[in-house]
Amino acid sequence: MSLPPKPVPRAPRVSLWRHLRLFRADILSAQPARLYRAWMAEFRTPFFRSVLVNDPALLRCVLKERPRDFPKSERIGAGLRPLLGASVFLTNGARWEHQRRIIDPAFEGGKLRESFAAMQAAGAAAVARLGPLADGRPVEIEAQASHAAADVIFRTLFSIPIEHETAQATFEAFHAHQRSQPLLNLAAFVKGPGWMPRLHSRETRATARRIRGLIAGLVAERAERIGSGDAPPDLATKIMTTPDPKTGERFSPDEMVDQVAIFFLAGHETSASTLGWTLYLLATHPEIQERAAAEAGAFSGAFPELSRLKLIRDVTREALRLYPPVPMMVRETTRPERFRDRVLKRGTQVVLSPWHLHRHERFWKDPDAFDPDRWSRDETKESARRAFLPFSSGPRVCPGAGFAMAEAAVLLAALLVRYRFAPVEGDVPVPVAHLTVRSKAGIRLRVTRRDRA
Repeated sequence: MSLPPKPVPRAPRVSLWRHLRLFRADILSAQPARLYRAWMAEFRTPFFRSVLVNDPALLRCVLKERPRDFPKSERIGAGLRPLLGASVFLTNGARWEHQRRIIDPAFEGGKLRESFAAMQAAGAAAVARLGPLADGRPVEIEAQASHAAADVIFRTLFSIPIEHETAQATFEAFHAHQRSQPLLNLAAFVKGPGWMPRLHSRETRATARRIRGLIAGLVAERAERIGSGDAPPDLATKIMTTPDPKTGERFSPDEMVDQVAIFFLAGHETSASTLGWTLYLLATHPEIQERAAAEAGAFSGAFPELSRLKLIRDVTREALRLYPPVPMMVRETTRPERFRDRVLKRGTQVVLSPWHLHRHERFWKDPDAFDPDRWSRDETKESARRAFLPFSSGPRVCPGAGFAMAEAAVLLAALLVRYRFAPVEGDVPVPVAHLTVRSKAGIRLRVTRRDRA
């Protein structure tokens, strides 16, 4: 069995301008192969200096031991602000802490059980949508994954299915925004004051306004229902009615629009990426697919039985390892630092790359192979602890990590029970980094119904 597709790294030495052009087009193929083995690498330009860090001690320092000293970089945030505003994904310091104090309770403890029914309903809807296409013809599976993941997030946030008029309009506008917005724009290379034009395209600005306007309508409608006492107990209601335990303040309508925008990005786009790649990996490894389908067939659909979907959980982990939805995270030094033998000045960009960590030759045996069974072997435990960051780590770990894993299990179980997935001969997807790791030209699979007794 051939290895899953991986971008071809750039040549060891290229000109600065060639590197910047490659970097802006696709950050995955713009990197040299040595990063899959290096502990740290440095990159200098006339505009900024950056270091990519794979050393576990440095990762622990940045993410867990001293996270306040390494805030998120504004260079990345500048490209996302038209859509995400001042959401929890982009803020730092006291403002970020205030936001997390309001958001985190919605994802704690037994709250996942309350979202389980929405996941199941979205799974059933995904099965129904795929039915007319399950005749062996090639199906664009990324589109199906996006539809299913968006359905989950709208049902969970606002208790509406993707077919709802506003939900459908938001979904369509988001995909137009994704096509128009590269992961990095000029602000990633040239740092300037807040008033400096960021050269977002007209379409990027227009789709961001469209999405935020639709979200604002949903937030206003929910505020009215909260005021009248008939709001459903979903995530939007929980977050809008939760005060900051320190200040007593709640999110304003504009702040809530920011947070819903990132919930949609994180809860839809990342889940869609994971589901699409997982189905591709299972299609190209039919023996593992059949084992996972058998496990799904034994699943009753009850929430307590989610923990029994062990192979499906490990298949998802392996897909997240090979194709982490967020391939790189960027922090910034706030004071001079010494990393290994390098002295870093204030303002140095510190790149933490799940993409390289998850395929690092020093951590993983057969790093480019799809092997879900590795997660049940002792040799993987240490690698997973030191070099597996699909949801980040430390205080800034994604609050919806548990939600995302449960969603993946529910959707995969629903689809694998009903359908068999196979690759399209000669059609190999090429991973690229847009807002998340997607295929350059989509993922096409052949879908057929499973025989059922």
